[in-house]
Amino acid sequence: MAKISDVAREAGVSVATVSRALNDHPNVNPEYADRVRAAAAKLGYRPNGIARSLRRQSSDVIALIISDVSNPFFTAITRGVEDVAQRSGYSVLLCNADEDSAKEATYLRVAEQEQVAGVILSPHMAGSDVSRLRGANIPLVVIDRPLNEPVDSVMVHSREGAESATNHLLDAGWTRPACITGPEEAATAQERLQGYLEAVRQHGNLDELFVHAPFRQHGGARAASELLDAEVAPDALFVANAQMTLGVLDELKRRGLRIGRDIGIITFDDAPWAPFISPPMSVVAQPAYDIGAQAAQLLMERIRGTAPAERRQLTLSTTLIVRESSQRSWGMR
Repeated sequence: MAKISDVAREAGVSVATVSRALNDHPNVNPEYADRVRAAAAKLGYRPNGIARSLRRQSSDVIALIISDVSNPFFTAITRGVEDVAQRSGYSVLLCNADEDSAKEATYLRVAEQEQVAGVILSPHMAGSDVSRLRGANIPLVVIDRPLNEPVDSVMVHSREGAESATNHLLDAGWTRPACITGPEEAATAQERLQGYLEAVRQHGNLDELFVHAPFRQHGGARAASELLDAEVAPDALFVANAQMTLGVLDELKRRGLRIGRDIGIITFDDAPWAPFISPPMSVVAQPAYDIGAQAAQLLMERIRGTAPAERRQLTLSTTLIVRESSQRSWGMR
C-alpha cells in the first residue's frame, strides 16, 4: 500500500504539500496540486481515514446503516437523512446490513474505527450490540425498529397501521384475512402481527391465520403458498412490507387467483409501483422521508451538543390508502 511519503517522492514535493493538496487547501500551488493528484493516482494512494479523523478529533461523515438497500422504503429514508445532513455540512456513508447481524456488526465496527460523527441505524434486532459506538462516544439514533438501549429513536405506529389495514379488509367484505409478516426477531414484524390479531379478535370468532417469513420477495411467495395450501385458506392477505408483496403477487399469478375477486390484498409501504399495477395496490403508507429527516435532525443536535440529556422517542403516524386490490367488487366489474 502506497504511503504519503511515496506520493511526495513521486511528485517531488514535501509530505506537508501532499497533505494540503489532497485536502484541497487553497494555498497550494496549482501546479504542485496537479502533480500530487497525478502521483497519488499512479501509485493508488488512498488517505488514511482513521488517522485523519483522529488528528481532527471529529469527522464530517455520518453512517446510515439500513436493513435492505433494495427496499424503496429505505431509499426514501436515505433521501431524508441526506438532505438534512448535507444542509448541516455532513456527508452520508450508506451501509447495507442486508438483514444480516454479522454484516451489521461489521459496519458498526467500521463506524467506530473511522470515528464517524454519528450513526443512524435500523437495527436487525432489539439486542443489536452498539457497545463500540457507546465506548467511542459516537451519537446514535435508531429508526424503524427499537433497540434495547437508551438512545434517540424515530419509529412508526406499525401496530395501529396493521390494525387499520386488517379492519379495512373485514369492512370490505373479506371474511378470512391472513397476515404475512416478517421474521420473529424483527420488532416491526411482531408489531404488525399484533395489529392484525387485534383487529381479527375485535370482529369475533374469526380464524387467526398468519405466517412469519423473511422480509424479502421469496419470503412473501413462500408464506402465501403455505397459507393458500392450508386446510383453512384465507380469502384476503395483509402483507407486512412491499418486498414480500412482490412475492405474494407472483404466487397469486401462478395459481391463477384474481385480485379483488378471488382474494383481496393490502400491504405495508406505498412502494412506487403500488398505484400502477392492475389492480392498484391498497397500502399502509409510512412517512419514510420524514423518518430519515427527523432522525438526521436528532443526530445533528446530538453531534452539536444541543440535545437534552434524556433520550427522545418520536413515533410517526401511518396513512391508509385504499385502492382496488382490497375492494371485493373490483374483479367483478
